Amino acid sequence: MTRLIRFNKPYDVLPQFTDRSTEGTPRKTLSDFIDCPGVYPAGRLDRDSEGLMLLTDNGRLQAWISDPRNKMAKTYWVQVEGTPDDAALEALRKGIELKDGMTRPAKARLIDEPPGLWARTPPIRVRKSVPDSWLELTITEGRNRQVRRMTAAVGHPTLRLIRSAIGAWSLDGLAQGAWADLDPPKVPGRPKPAHVPNRKAQARRAEEKAIEAGQNRKGGKSRKPRRPS
Repeated sequence: MTRLIRFNKPYDVLPQFTDRSTEGTPRKTLSDFIDCPGVYPAGRLDRDSEGLMLLTDNGRLQAWISDPRNKMAKTYWVQVEGTPDDAALEALRKGIELKDGMTRPAKARLIDEPPGLWARTPPIRVRKSVPDSWLELTITEGRNRQVRRMTAAVGHPTLRLIRSAIGAWSLDGLAQGAWADLDPPKVPGRPKPAHVPNRKAQARRAEEKAIEAGQNRKGGKSRKPRRPS
């Protein structure tokens, strides 16, 4: 039976089960929190980001969740430097020109700090001369460090990034570092290939019609040409 779980990844945890970095500098991985053999992440979440990850033991489900062509919405709580004005929010909504191209339209709005939010270890850097604020940003693609690049492009660098939802799945009620089982969805089947017309049959019919039309113009008797055996 397919298994799907959600995990609230803490800051500074690698989004994988093993760490192949330099020996002697062990870093926390998913294996420090999840004792569920056979599951693998459906998509990534940067080491310096927090929040929702989905993991499954079903390859088809994993591909469906992580494939950017499916445009599955991902919602983030983003703590940024300063307070974005209407122009900055509208730019995020319409799309931002990044080095790898224009982003898709997004949903962006100012929010209060999410209620019940856990403390981050270590805490973010704070500059007394610069206020900070929270955004809720929903995107439908997953470029490398995309949210951070988007907020920086409108003049508000990201201080803290938490993914709160992927599609219909969210962090609701899930403590930091905890995981829980979900009911796996039915993965849509592959679309049926479009009907490809029989080019040879079409050409033969067109030829027959042309011959018949020519005979009619000459007053001859209409007769279908013999098909080659």
